Amino acid sequence: MLEKARGIAAWSILIEAKIIMTKLNKRKTKRMRGILEGLYERYNWRRYVPGDPLMFLYDFTDVKDREIVALVSSSLAYGNIKQIERGVDQVLRVMGSSPRQFLMGSTRRSLDYAFAGFKHRWTTGEDVSSLLFGARGAVRKYGSLEACFMDGLEPKDADIVPALTHFVDKVLTGERNRFLPSPSRGSACKRLNLFLRWMVREDRVDPGGWNEVPKSMLLMPLDTHIHRLCSGMGMSTRRSADLKTTREITEIFRTISPEDPVRYDFALTRLSMRRDEDQEGVLSRLLE
Repeated sequence: MLEKARGIAAWSILIEAKIIMTKLNKRKTKRMRGILEGLYERYNWRRYVPGDPLMFLYDFTDVKDREIVALVSSSLAYGNIKQIERGVDQVLRVMGSSPRQFLMGSTRRSLDYAFAGFKHRWTTGEDVSSLLFGARGAVRKYGSLEACFMDGLEPKDADIVPALTHFVDKVLTGERNRFLPSPSRGSACKRLNLFLRWMVREDRVDPGGWNEVPKSMLLMPLDTHIHRLCSGMGMSTRRSADLKTTREITEIFRTISPEDPVRYDFALTRLSMRRDEDQEGVLSRLLE
């Protein structure tokens, strides 16, 4: 079943790529790359990170700690900024200086007790406990979350969707799923794609640490800001921010930056969130 899904996914993306390439000639692709690089140089700096849950990853130099922090931070990345900061900080305070060590020394009962009373909008302490206990099982079986993810990745895959499906299945084996949507159901998996961007890419903003996953296979984390901005740029006419839309938009970015299609995500998100920027002016230049 997974092999069939891989084949269908690869075929559909190739068809979409051909359609996209008829719209993007070399001149326009070069122009778009230049404008996007300008945005990247303007916004892709750590001074623009405060308020983004990504900031919690910077405190952890050990990748095996960082990947757990990234999973927690991305999973709680919904709601307003203050809610997100408060929720992530509350969980990480309990886990201490080494989240991996905390996790490996925990039981389901101890996790339930540690996060009893936790609340982040509709997320409860039981939800956090389920996520962490599932992550603990994956780490115990594979050695790390990265190794768990890599167990589902094939070089022939068109993107990370099959591996992400595998990852969600393994992390949530036997656990209730309130955190991790699966791409197998057509979800855009925005927060999981954020998690992967943080862990796979390495630049002034993304700390990286996962060196085995090709960044060329990543998908754009499609939130409302990016969906609205990319729709305005003519990258998609689809109203639903689902997996199909995510792949459609990512494929266009892949024609612009083949080795790093999510390179401009952070910069574009900053642009879309800032009221002092001439967003319409940027869009008009991209559409010329």
